[in-house]
Amino acid sequence: MTWPTFMRGCLAFLVAALLAANQNALGQARPELIGFKSGDLELKGFVWKPSGDGPFPALLSNHGSEKSPGSIDSVAPYFVEKGYVFFVPHRRGQGGSPVAYIMDELKMAGSRLSGERGRKEIELHETHLEDQLAALQYLQAFPFVDKNRIAVIGFSFGGIQTMLAVERGPGYRVAVNCSGAAETWRGSSALRSRLIAAASKATMSVLFLQAENDYDPTPNRVLSEEVRKAGKPVEAKVYPPFGSGPREGHSFCVRGTETWRPDVLKFIKTHLK
Repeated sequence: MTWPTFMRGCLAFLVAALLAANQNALGQARPELIGFKSGDLELKGFVWKPSGDGPFPALLSNHGSEKSPGSIDSVAPYFVEKGYVFFVPHRRGQGGSPVAYIMDELKMAGSRLSGERGRKEIELHETHLEDQLAALQYLQAFPFVDKNRIAVIGFSFGGIQTMLAVERGPGYRVAVNCSGAAETWRGSSALRSRLIAAASKATMSVLFLQAENDYDPTPNRVLSEEVRKAGKPVEAKVYPPFGSGPREGHSFCVRGTETWRPDVLKFIKTHLK
């Protein structure tokens, strides 16, 4: 065992003890702010833990493009109550994590329709994928996490991150993509090609979901068919319109949780067995 691996294990054990003590004192699940390494960067995130010792199944939640993702309070408590650890790592440049904000970098690359911006978007997402996989490694080190039952869920930009993880293999067993690339699909041929390639190499079951009035239903339809061709279990759900217009429809992923969370829980439980 290398020294960095040993230290990560010790840190994960310490955070586990602090989480348990915090819950015992408050009598309910609350998120704990933690730090984890991705290369040379110290990134931040929030861990929610059910009461008890575990080991518990876990969800890693990929946040969207918002600058301050927080602990995703609108989503996490439901899954924690159902017995899941819920981890919200903040990728570089977002939340408490360092480096330039991804949307600022994209704006500097030009308009949505420029080829340079499309190439930059792929480059940034690939870099952010390394942050996600570092977070997964950190999650796996917790003694209260069942390493054989980890799912990934993502919204908007986080849905893009989730699709990139779908092709990478071990660690996750189930993926949930809510509205990934719905706002950027039409404007970036590079992103379309990259996500189609990822879906065509799917290594796990995937659930796609979005509201009917989201920006664009095409990515979920196209990518779910690619996962199906890859021979992996797949479902694609379109829910009734949420709110008014595509912007509110897109927010269904984080504001319409009461509608979709039973379907997501059922899919995850079925494919984590």
